[in-house]
Amino acid sequence: MNDRLIGRAGFLGTLIEYYDLHIFTAAAALVFHQLFFPDMNSVMGAMAAFATVGVVFVARPLGSIIFGHFGDRLGRKKTLFVTLLLMGVSTVLVGVLPTAQQVGILAPILLVALRVVQGLAAGGEYAGASLLIAENAPTHSRGRWSCLPNLGGAMSHSLAGVTMLAVTFS
Repeated sequence: MNDRLIGRAGFLGTLIEYYDLHIFTAAAALVFHQLFFPDMNSVMGAMAAFATVGVVFVARPLGSIIFGHFGDRLGRKKTLFVTLLLMGVSTVLVGVLPTAQQVGILAPILLVALRVVQGLAAGGEYAGASLLIAENAPTHSRGRWSCLPNLGGAMSHSLAGVTMLAVTFS
């Protein structure tokens, strides 16, 4: 596979993966306390919503360990596909979750479970993309190519901000 194609794929995969995470964080700040923690006062509800953001940061290192193992055993491309699929499916499921008013305590439990899956997927995707790019980059420019997953993650912040701005003003 072409090193440029691998570099683009690693950049875009990380961009998409972390865009999902950043959109969720913005939504947690704005509406999740009302949807999933309505019985709490606004401060405690916001803290509970942000705790669902925090579980991602606990799960990410575990995801890099778990998917790093499978990437070594089964191949990085297959493992990257699985991580992207897990992130996509869990993000869609977060979008269609019933609220606490509909299913009670089950709603925040499902939300946290899906956030753990997202964290595992993000950790596995980032580690796998970084390694795949570094392994396939030209020897003389390996460092430059290896920054692409970081660049994708950083650009996802901006893209999520623009998306939330567009949603706010529409």
